[in-house]
Amino acid sequence: MTTIVRIPADFERSDRLIGPFTARQLAILATTALLLYSVWIATRAVVAPLVFLAAAAPIAAVVTVAILTRRDGLPADLLLWAAIGHRLRSRHLVTESEGAVLAAPRWITDRAARTRPRPPVPTALSPQELRLPASATPGGGGVGVIDLGGDGLTVVAVAGTLNLALRTPAEQDSLVGQLAGWLHTLRQPVQILLRSARLDLTAHLTGLHTATADMSPDLAAAAHDHAAHLAELAAGDDLTRRQVLLVWREPLDNPAAATAPGMRLLGGGRARRGLSAAARRGAESRLLRRMNEAADTLAPLGITVTALDDVQATAVLTNCTNPEGLVSAAADAAPLDAIITAAGFADTDADTDPDSFPSDPFAPEGGAGFAPESLTIGTRHLEIGGDWAATLAVTGYPREVTAGWLAPLLTHPGRVDVSVHIDPVDPVTAATRLRHQLARLESSRMHDTGRGRLPDPHVDVAVEDAAELSARVARAEARLFRVGVYLSVHADTEAELADEVAAVRALAASLLIDTCTLAYRAAQAWATTLPLGLDLIRVRRTFDTTALAAAFPFDSPQLPVADPVRAARPEGVLYGRDAASGLLFVDRFAPETHNHNMVVLGRSGAGKSYLVKTEILRSLYRGIEQVVIDPEDEYRRLAEAVGGTHIRLGAPGERLNPFDLEIHTRPDGRRSAPSDALTRRKLFLHTLIQVLLGDQTPTQRAALDTALTATYTAAGITDDSATWIRPAPTMSGLRDQLTRLGTPAAEELAAGLHPFVGGGAYAGLLDGPTTTDPEDALVVFSLRELPEELKTIGTLLVLDATWRRVSNPATRRPRMVTVDEAWLLMRQPAGAQFLFRAAKSFRKHWAGLTVATQDCADVLSTELGRAIVSNAATQILLRQAPQAIDEVAAAFHLSDGEQHFLLSAARGSGLLAFGGTDRAVFGSLASLTEDALITTSPEFLATTGDDGDTDIDLGQWPLLAPLTEPDPGNAGDVGTTLADLGGDDIADSGEEVVLDGRSA
Repeated sequence: MTTIVRIPADFERSDRLIGPFTARQLAILATTALLLYSVWIATRAVVAPLVFLAAAAPIAAVVTVAILTRRDGLPADLLLWAAIGHRLRSRHLVTESEGAVLAAPRWITDRAARTRPRPPVPTALSPQELRLPASATPGGGGVGVIDLGGDGLTVVAVAGTLNLALRTPAEQDSLVGQLAGWLHTLRQPVQILLRSARLDLTAHLTGLHTATADMSPDLAAAAHDHAAHLAELAAGDDLTRRQVLLVWREPLDNPAAATAPGMRLLGGGRARRGLSAAARRGAESRLLRRMNEAADTLAPLGITVTALDDVQATAVLTNCTNPEGLVSAAADAAPLDAIITAAGFADTDADTDPDSFPSDPFAPEGGAGFAPESLTIGTRHLEIGGDWAATLAVTGYPREVTAGWLAPLLTHPGRVDVSVHIDPVDPVTAATRLRHQLARLESSRMHDTGRGRLPDPHVDVAVEDAAELSARVARAEARLFRVGVYLSVHADTEAELADEVAAVRALAASLLIDTCTLAYRAAQAWATTLPLGLDLIRVRRTFDTTALAAAFPFDSPQLPVADPVRAARPEGVLYGRDAASGLLFVDRFAPETHNHNMVVLGRSGAGKSYLVKTEILRSLYRGIEQVVIDPEDEYRRLAEAVGGTHIRLGAPGERLNPFDLEIHTRPDGRRSAPSDALTRRKLFLHTLIQVLLGDQTPTQRAALDTALTATYTAAGITDDSATWIRPAPTMSGLRDQLTRLGTPAAEELAAGLHPFVGGGAYAGLLDGPTTTDPEDALVVFSLRELPEELKTIGTLLVLDATWRRVSNPATRRPRMVTVDEAWLLMRQPAGAQFLFRAAKSFRKHWAGLTVATQDCADVLSTELGRAIVSNAATQILLRQAPQAIDEVAAAFHLSDGEQHFLLSAARGSGLLAFGGTDRAVFGSLASLTEDALITTSPEFLATTGDDGDTDIDLGQWPLLAPLTEPDPGNAGDVGTTLADLGGDDIADSGEEVVLDGRSA
């Protein structure tokens, strides 16, 4: 059962002392009355009392209405004061062109570190105040430190996320409890920023177009079509990537030592003029300590905290202050020892005189400001370059909530940044404040009761919450926090912004969350949602630990990525859409992955084969070689359409000789082989004969070993590596050698081999030289033509051929080998052992194994099958049958929410686990052209007239809207596997023997 958590009432609101007036309102009325009385004293000799009263009454009425009216989160008098300041200050800030270089404006933040209390309402800022003196400089341990001038120093870290919706109520409560433990450790303010960064597909699309130069014409056409599909998606949707940033800010020990206006900010760790090096080191040390404490405390939740270096911090700040743009790809190449400029240029001349900087008030301070090219400050919104933004403040909260109550706002499909400012209250201060508040509220309630007034329910609830919190704080069961929640909404036009703001406010209202626009404070509100740790609005509410932890701002349906720059510029293969309406890219060959293997488990018709074929097709665009074992001839059209090789085992003239030695051809034409190639081949043949004829007695194994040696010797191949390049023997030669031995065991083996040699029924597959040695990027081995009795043998032969291809050091490149319907191979102990060895050893050969099957029980019921699953860094679960869900849930540690999703998932939708415990829900996505290549729907094939031999012309399939679900009928796509079939305990020594043709 889900735990209900109460959010404390707003017990810090001002009391009504006389009628509806609070102390502040009475002070304003008293001041107004005193001023009017002074005017009366000064003019009573010339102004009649009635005339004065007629003039003073409207003034008093206006003041009374102003102090009693609230709008946009402020009393009308303060809102009027802010409006006057807004009208008097500059509202249009634009860049000025100096030759070919754009100088960015100084803008946007008011000082947060003050020697006196901040005024209640920040007014609009002048051009001189509109500046962000921020410089991303390396701190200790490679951490980028953002210098905010007089506001201190800031560090930013990216936090991992969890999909709270897929957890059970008990798991959710556990996570909330662990998050409360981190909140208990807070002693200084922290900002949690949930950004919706634009997804930058520029590099991905450029890579697709560049790679086509080395592709076949057919594959290049398919790659161009995929690029056009992605470009259409990017143009039609707001593709976003959600990131959770933790921001810590530390004021300087000596604010007076901060950089003066116009001071240059130096990167590379150089101390700036006027700034105490000791003060900076102390602030940096405190920041790093707070960040490390957060990382240690959040790690048990599965939430990683990764600090941003100076390059990443620069890219994130630049992207935040230019929301209409994408993350700068050039940021990766920015020098560490550089002055970061707002325009994106780096000035490496560290000895330039700071006084030489332009005196233009709109020029960047020290060349280190982060600013957009233009900024127009409206009443309730900003126009930031080509982007429109408006910020909302949360002013009211529901009384009772459950775990993850903030999640609907975090997962809103639009571009919304959610900034949560948390300011912990010291326990001693909290206890004293609660005691005073409780006494004040009780006094107010007794005052109303004594005068016969009806009880105020808001006061009653506030008294109850204050008393409860006071007791919990005294027992150290809870802490208090001042929390401000702000929502920055972005859009491309003013009309779209109005619609988005209305949608966000409606969503918040459905959650019983009250929001307000921030009139005349748009610039300060936006700065509050930047990763700077500054809260310039200060619309806050008191939370206790439990209520704040229940918000769980680390909830996201997307896979976390430690590098925010790389997360916004995806790499890898497009799998489909995630639950946050973004795109899910997976790079199985990323350096940080443990291995390149993948398992796909799903019931028949769940879209398993469709997904596998989609990944194969898109991996070809990246230059990843593919080998496929096709039991149902489903890959023929794909192979022919992209210029691949389609090998129909079992058809006349198609043969794989199991006696072939592992020979590698080097780029210079010389050939080599592993030093134990002959031994490995004999051991593989032992395995093959065992699969063909069943288990043998010790006498039969001895006879077989003798016959194998004699067979190779008869072909002129001995232990001398110089003889290994000679033509390999065949199965008929082995049968002849067994016959020559004349022993009963040998004759029995020879009789068993009769169907596979000479004129036997199955001789076409095994007996004779290998007929093909494909070199294409996609090789499909079709097993449909094979009799059912030979499909396992054919699969083993293909896996053996593929292993030799993968282990060839002369042609090392990324490869993927897919075994579809792996249960066919798992039924044989030798096949299961083969897959296990492949899963263990593929990574060192830069290859990945893909295992796809609809029979989960056969895979998960054996120790070898479970080992194969555990050695796959990428795991995909599609829709499961109710009869298998318990076994799947136990093997993958699924929560109740995840089980319910898999039982009702749509075709093509599934759960992806990548690199450990990170999981995301996604749905397959393909264009119509891609769908035409990979679908096996009988309905579709009937409309195209495909009788099994029709080629697909990519030009006849125009690019249309993407398909979110694959077509039915895809139950048997395939892939291949590589593994060492050569024996029981033979290790790959890595030694090779160079061969030449002189002894052949």
